Amino acid sequence: MKSRYPGYQPVRRDRLVQESRHDAYKARHKLPEPTVCPQCGAVYHDGRWQWLVKPSAAHEEMCPACHRIHDEFPAGYVTVGGPYFREHREELLHLTRNEEARAKAEHPLKRIMKIEDADDGILITTTDIHLARGIGEALHHAYQGELEYHYNEQENLLRVVWQR
Repeated sequence: MKSRYPGYQPVRRDRLVQESRHDAYKARHKLPEPTVCPQCGAVYHDGRWQWLVKPSAAHEEMCPACHRIHDEFPAGYVTVGGPYFREHREELLHLTRNEEARAKAEHPLKRIMKIEDADDGILITTTDIHLARGIGEALHHAYQGELEYHYNEQENLLRVVWQR
């Protein structure tokens, strides 16, 4: 099977995307603990970003998700479309937001950047490839339809297409 996106490889739905390249937005050095993101308030503690109470006298540095949002450089793209989407737009957007909230509660770096109208639906951009995949899986689980994954290894980008 060939990907509809140049430079991307199709990914089977039953396979996880293994990031083979280092994400340029992840810290290149060990952050001092605790570190707080001045944008979102996430705290870097025990080697990962978490939602914790801001400690006093914490080092400040922008987290990778806020950095991606600032640079407008998504890691994941989810295209949602088709006749079913047009009829159930608000319901599908609600499911998408719920999936983000569920993922973000445990992993502060998993966020939706934008939801934009596209040709026959919407384009959702995310700060994390795994959130993009999770949104696609949630849509497919709830509403069936067609689900495709396309991964660009060189740029560490995932494109998810769901339609019904």
